[in-house]
Amino acid sequence: MTDGPLLKTDRFDLWRPVATDLPQLCALIDDEETLRYLGPASPERQSQFDRLMRNAGSWALYGYGTFMVRPRGKDDIVATCGVFHSWRGFGEQSGMDDVPEAGWIVRRDWWRKGVAPEAMEAVLHWFDQEHGPKRIACMVEEGNEASERVAARLGFVRYATRLTEDGDDPTTLTLFERGQPLTTSAQPVK
Repeated sequence: MTDGPLLKTDRFDLWRPVATDLPQLCALIDDEETLRYLGPASPERQSQFDRLMRNAGSWALYGYGTFMVRPRGKDDIVATCGVFHSWRGFGEQSGMDDVPEAGWIVRRDWWRKGVAPEAMEAVLHWFDQEHGPKRIACMVEEGNEASERVAARLGFVRYATRLTEDGDDPTTLTLFERGQPLTTSAQPVK
């Protein structure tokens, strides 16, 4: 790990990612229920290596990314939460390309313990201070009511839906935003 966490909450230390986080990132989503709302994500090393490298790139190029969330003073990663720079390839009108995007994944044994709201409140406060108030997008797969509640608690409002064709089954994503409004009139994207 690095010299120390970048952010602290009442219960958690939030660290920038390092290469040695890879095994724990694989374990974080190695559960059917956790994977249910993560689209084409996989706990396989290659998939998580790619995710770790995209996150490291967001930190290197934009100065923000996803944090590794650990209980205070522990090495165990129980969540990833943050604002990273994304390009979803949905098209400019979607508001999800070339933008800061919020996201959170919590290990199943830490569900319903307030991890995502606590960590994300600290992250969003830090982001606003470091990068100024900016529009931040996020997306939640249809049916993931827990993440929809977190998004609402954090001040995100729904602005569109998007049907994706990742994998065998089409998936509906609800698109949210926080902060500055879209510069274009957003319409549901299908």
